[in-house]
Amino acid sequence: MDFRKKIILGRTGLLAGRLGLAASYGAPTEAFEEAFEKGCNYFYWGSFRKDTMCRAIKNICAKGKRDDLIIVVQSYSRSPYLMEVFYKKALKSLGLDHADILLLGCHNKRPAQKLINKAIQMKEKGYYRFLGMSGHNRLLFPQVAKEGIFDLFHVRYNAVHRGAEKEIFVPLQYDSRPGIVSYTATSWGQLLNIKNMPPDSTIPPASDCYRFVLSNSSVDVCMCGPRDLSQMREALKTLELGPLNNEEMERIKKIGDYIHK
Repeated sequence: MDFRKKIILGRTGLLAGRLGLAASYGAPTEAFEEAFEKGCNYFYWGSFRKDTMCRAIKNICAKGKRDDLIIVVQSYSRSPYLMEVFYKKALKSLGLDHADILLLGCHNKRPAQKLINKAIQMKEKGYYRFLGMSGHNRLLFPQVAKEGIFDLFHVRYNAVHRGAEKEIFVPLQYDSRPGIVSYTATSWGQLLNIKNMPPDSTIPPASDCYRFVLSNSSVDVCMCGPRDLSQMREALKTLELGPLNNEEMERIKKIGDYIHK
């Protein structure tokens, strides 16, 4: 398994770099551009939208590489009207006429049909290409996948919370499955806090958290949220190092189990 190679994102057919990039944490524009040059093309314009990613997207598009990007715009709106209004505002801020993915954010039960209907209308207008959903209710994803509405899911998965392995990944092991994008690889920083380590354990590097996630073949893309250039470069080590070996895997599982208990 070579993390430097892009992977097809489920049934979308999009060719995605294995590390996704979140806009919310403050990494500078040059960090996003450096990551793009190393194959990271999944740009998540989520809840807290920093201008640094916006500038990176504009710079990349100005070089004629828009088709190499996968741009995700998330909406937390439960109002169909406001969802479209804020989505179009997001596109305008990015200088784009469409995104690749509209992500319906943080749904722990099936999104209201009126919201889905509006999303379908927006797709028909050419505002985006594929529809995704995120949430924390693991059992919901296999249920809504049966309807064939969603092209990909954003799911929580890390060494502390591994329930997705049985409750999401196994039920979605079939051809033409939705794409799987994982978030919270560091368990909201718990895996990087010395106070949470078992006795005689050291803190794992952030790259090991991302490598843990991507070592599971069911995950297409692992999100990272670097705050600065050094954190971005630590994340990018994931691509060079590849999957965890058995010793590394057992170590991070041991830490995850300790934190979970």
